[in-house]
Amino acid sequence: MTDNKDALYAAFKAKDARFDGRFFVGVSSTGIYCRPVCRAKQPKPENCTFYATAAAAEQAGYRPCLICRPELAPGTSITDATANLVYRAARMLEECSGSGQSLEEIAGRLGCTDRHLRRVFTAEYHVSPVQYLQTCRLLLAKNLLTDTDLPVLEVAMAAGFGSLRRFNGLFKKQYKLSPTALRKRTAEEKKHKDNITLSLSYRPPYSWDEMLHFLAGRTIAGIEVVKNGEYMRTVHVVNADGKPVYGWVRVGHDPKKYALSVTVSETLLPVLPQVLARIRHLFDLYCDPGAVYETLRVMNDIRPGLCVLGARLPGCFNAFEMAVRAVLGQQITVKSASTLASRIVQTYGAPIQTAIEGLTHIFPLPEDLLSLGGAIENCFGVLGVTAVRSNTIYELARAFVQGEIDFDLPAQPEEEMKKLMAIRGIGSWTAQYIAMRAMEWPDAFLETDAGVKKALQPYTSKELLKMAEAWRPWRSYATINLWNTL
Repeated sequence: MTDNKDALYAAFKAKDARFDGRFFVGVSSTGIYCRPVCRAKQPKPENCTFYATAAAAEQAGYRPCLICRPELAPGTSITDATANLVYRAARMLEECSGSGQSLEEIAGRLGCTDRHLRRVFTAEYHVSPVQYLQTCRLLLAKNLLTDTDLPVLEVAMAAGFGSLRRFNGLFKKQYKLSPTALRKRTAEEKKHKDNITLSLSYRPPYSWDEMLHFLAGRTIAGIEVVKNGEYMRTVHVVNADGKPVYGWVRVGHDPKKYALSVTVSETLLPVLPQVLARIRHLFDLYCDPGAVYETLRVMNDIRPGLCVLGARLPGCFNAFEMAVRAVLGQQITVKSASTLASRIVQTYGAPIQTAIEGLTHIFPLPEDLLSLGGAIENCFGVLGVTAVRSNTIYELARAFVQGEIDFDLPAQPEEEMKKLMAIRGIGSWTAQYIAMRAMEWPDAFLETDAGVKKALQPYTSKELLKMAEAWRPWRSYATINLWNTL
């Protein structure tokens, strides 16, 4: 990616947003590094060096630009990395930057040794995993220092540094100024708020209205609210000590900045990296829409408008919640499934106090539903859930508790789907849907889905499956495009 310097400089000069986050530019005349979209004075080509990651630029001695703010650049999508293992490791490092999780623990989750992870990671990104993690923490801290009025100590803890002394020392060493000095240089009129608002960037275009429409049609009362062009929900996350943390998030759209505006309750500060990672997943912020459209544009030969540049794949914030919702949605309407899910939440979900009307509960944990045992049929039966689906949800909860299925960006989604289908009551449609939204599998296709068949009538399921071969590896995006036409 960083070998063709002429092409990269051309993209940098054009301020092409499609390349934002795909490379960074170190400018030797100033000692800073920038995003490709930076609006500062254009440096000469001979003063530019290109890096695949912000971490690589920082290890080369460059400081982040205060104008374009590299910490706001969107991440890379799963097809950008030549090694799936390296990509998954980078995502885990970003999510765990505030948790204190060791490299050995991350390697264990990936099914390899920490030595092997260091070797392949360094070969791909030209920095070690520890250096990458350090940059993730520094950039998150820089974002908090710039956009919030949080005390420096709270910023240090939220970014995962463990101590204020270590944070100050590393920040000054890397960026040549102290955290308080950075805040003074970037300070604007800020009033103290009990909540934290940050920006998460994406590669344009972004079909925000379609994304919000999809989520609005599937909201679970008490858990989610879509109102006034914003998405809001309750949050339950476990911190590094295994203790539950509760709060809420609100997500809006800032099209002028090519970003989503994310507000989180102050209670979520200790688990901020995890919360931001889940929001990126839910709203598909790692997507490269140009790459997806390049393959799927042939859909418009079938009928104009079937594929739209900028369509995103809705992910999920809570994998168990989404999986239960998928089981409840089998062979009934979307609205009916939401009603059943809301009844379960009101009966078995934990109440929570929030500042947002309509956000009242946390979705039941797998352990909560597993504790119902054989009585789950009767317990869910009075809520309108069939015995078969009640037992399926029970087995799903057991799989989550025992860790039998990897829902967190698995290396082989097809294998995890087979495990899902081994659960009585989960067929191909449900397994594909869960893989598409929870596991970030971009190549799921629901040829038997009523919406897909309606969008492409009069083709049969067999004909649709054959037709979709041309849409690999983006068949999940093809599915959401088809749904968006209904």
